[in-house]
Amino acid sequence: MQFKEIVSQLKSNFGESNIVSTHEAGLMPFVIVKIEILKDISAYLLKTEELYFDLLECITGIDNGTEANTMELVYNLYSIPYNHKLCLKVILNREKPETETVSTVWRSADWHEREAFDLLGINFTNHPDLRRILLPSDWEGHPLRKDYDLQETYHDIKTRY
Repeated sequence: MQFKEIVSQLKSNFGESNIVSTHEAGLMPFVIVKIEILKDISAYLLKTEELYFDLLECITGIDNGTEANTMELVYNLYSIPYNHKLCLKVILNREKPETETVSTVWRSADWHEREAFDLLGINFTNHPDLRRILLPSDWEGHPLRKDYDLQETYHDIKTRY
């Protein structure tokens, strides 16, 4: 299925107002959707037979900085049987980055969301086990934030060189 056909289905099922924008140019076309319907769209993309996006390849978190005051989550989806791809994006408020977990749709989201939580501080509501995955549980801050300031020491071990 082509990108335009997928977008058309999303618009007809969720309303044009819930599709913020579409970007077809470039290597990976993407759709920006409203954060409130991310979980519903995700379930639709998996459960609709002609779409069947059965693989969540990755979730990428992006900090757009304090000037933009936003963050993004990028969901790369793939349908193994139909060999088509889709990239979904949502825009988050940087001051309180939060969205509903999609780990109930794709189990692989569990680890991807934990990574975004750990490194960027994005909260995923209703996540079954939202805790740090790469850094120790008592680490201060989120290293992939643009305003991150590395602590001087960690348990009396110098962190700056």
